[in-house]
Amino acid sequence: MAKNTLYTDNRLAVSEGGPLASGPSFLDLERIEDMISSELVNTILQRYSLSPKGTHGVSHWARVLENGRTLARRTGARIEVVELFAVFHDAKRANEGWDSEHGYRGAEFAAQLWGASFKLSRRDFDMLYAACSDHAKGITAGDITVQTCWDADRLDLGRVGIMPDIQYLCTDAAKESGIIAWAERRSRERFIPPLIQEEWALRLEKK
Repeated sequence: MAKNTLYTDNRLAVSEGGPLASGPSFLDLERIEDMISSELVNTILQRYSLSPKGTHGVSHWARVLENGRTLARRTGARIEVVELFAVFHDAKRANEGWDSEHGYRGAEFAAQLWGASFKLSRRDFDMLYAACSDHAKGITAGDITVQTCWDADRLDLGRVGIMPDIQYLCTDAAKESGIIAWAERRSRERFIPPLIQEEWALRLEKK
């Protein structure tokens, strides 16, 4: 994982001793080979029209990634797809509220970068495209990898005051009470995962 490209933007600034320094340690995963390079995240952020610190910004992407990694260990989902979904699904939002076409635009954005900024087989890319395009439609039926992507996102609804509803969760793993409680608490507290710095090489600066 490249560490030498730093996206420096005061929109990402956090106060010293803020949420980056703490958080629950529920993840029981061995280290997964990272699919997302710092260069890819830089490319996405350069074309992201909202604040990276916003409701659908970088911290959300990172929590979705950690949710997805946790679920994938249980569901057998294609981890490459789950990881890329985390950074593309909200990457082309036009606002922080209702935006019915943002999933489709995120899928199209992924299509533009596919092959140049990241590599996936055609089969895996088709799953990534479907997961991004349909993630906000409330659908629950689909391939287990697509379902895992949707659950990873829906488990992070606590940040907007919504408790994840098992009616809209797809996998048995996501419906486990411990998983829901862990993810909802992190989301509600706007926990900032350390992977933002450790894996994506983003520098969070004080204002």
